[in-house]
Amino acid sequence: MGKQRILIVDDDPDICEAMRIVLEGGGYEVGTAGNGEEAMASIRGERPGVIILDVMMNEPREGFFVSRELKKDPKYKDIPILMLTAVKEKTGLDFKPAAGDEDWLPVEDYLDKPVKPQVLLERVAALLKK
Repeated sequence: MGKQRILIVDDDPDICEAMRIVLEGGGYEVGTAGNGEEAMASIRGERPGVIILDVMMNEPREGFFVSRELKKDPKYKDIPILMLTAVKEKTGLDFKPAAGDEDWLPVEDYLDKPVKPQVLLERVAALLKK
C-alpha cells in the first residue's frame, strides 16, 4: 500500500508549505488547493485520505460550504475533514463546539491555528484510523 494522501485546502501558501513539510516528514503524500473550487477538482482527481480545510478563503465561509458539499455527496462523504482555521483569532467566534454537526459544521475534527506539528500529525493519524 502506498502513502496516504492528505489534501490541504488553504489560501495562505506559507501555511500550506509549513503543513506540507510536517506531513511529508510524517510519511504522507500531500496535495494542496488554494480554494474550494481547486479542492473539489483535486478530490475528484485523486481521492485523499484526509482533508485539512481552512474556513476563510475567497469567501469568509468557504470552508463551511466545501465541507457541506462533500458530506452530502455519497462519493465523498466518508473522507474525514480536519478543519484548521484562525477564525476564532480573527473573529472571536469559536466553532469548535459545532464540529460534527451534520448540518452546520460537518467535519470530523477541528483545530485552531496555529497548530503544533506533533498535534497535526496525531490528529491526521487518528482520522486515518477511523
